Amino acid sequence: MRILIGLLSLILFLAASAHAQTVHQSSGWLFLLNNTKISNKWGVYTDVQVRSADKWAEVRNFLFRPGITYYANSKNELTLGYALIQTFPHVEGSRDNLLTEHRIWEQYVYKHKTARTIIAQHRFRLEQRFIERSGRDQLFAQRFRYFTRFIIPLEKGAKNFEEGFFVALQNELFFNVQHKDELNHKLFDQNRAYIAAGYRANKHLDIEAGYLNQAIKGLNNNTSNNVVQLALYTKF
Repeated sequence: MRILIGLLSLILFLAASAHAQTVHQSSGWLFLLNNTKISNKWGVYTDVQVRSADKWAEVRNFLFRPGITYYANSKNELTLGYALIQTFPHVEGSRDNLLTEHRIWEQYVYKHKTARTIIAQHRFRLEQRFIERSGRDQLFAQRFRYFTRFIIPLEKGAKNFEEGFFVALQNELFFNVQHKDELNHKLFDQNRAYIAAGYRANKHLDIEAGYLNQAIKGLNNNTSNNVVQLALYTKF
């Protein structure tokens, strides 16, 4: 219980950490994630996301992120992948109504169980970003991300959680590790704190709905984006 209280306190603190020069937004995100094993050691990773602009006005981002995963064992995974990110600025009078970013990415995931059957995941991801910019040359930059996630089954005493309701807590930190002077001049890029309620239909399917706070460190202004997220996780 102390661990849960501490995690909740951290998420609420990060979500509330805004100051005078912060732009507040609200949006909706749809998140679909699939992991499919094609053999005992290898699998396919697929991540698809659609994100709205401020006040749910229109679609702002589309993301497609496939990868190939190597399963070292039940706790350790390595993935190499590609990502396509399309941004639709919707700026009136601008000819650049579509900006495209390509990424190559590598990640390591460590999974384990804590006391009382809480399922924990730690993800370390490095991204090589090829960023299209309006009216400027393409930018190459690298970014490091650390993600941690906890699934807390609501059924007491469940040793192998395969069905039922749960609470999900997660946080992800983003750091600019190369060419930050072309971005926001800071090592810190953004933080995403998330809390959700979910239902595990079976060992292959999780459905989730929750609140995510995206705190972005900008060049001139910071952004606090309040996100309602609907997520679907499948595993085969």
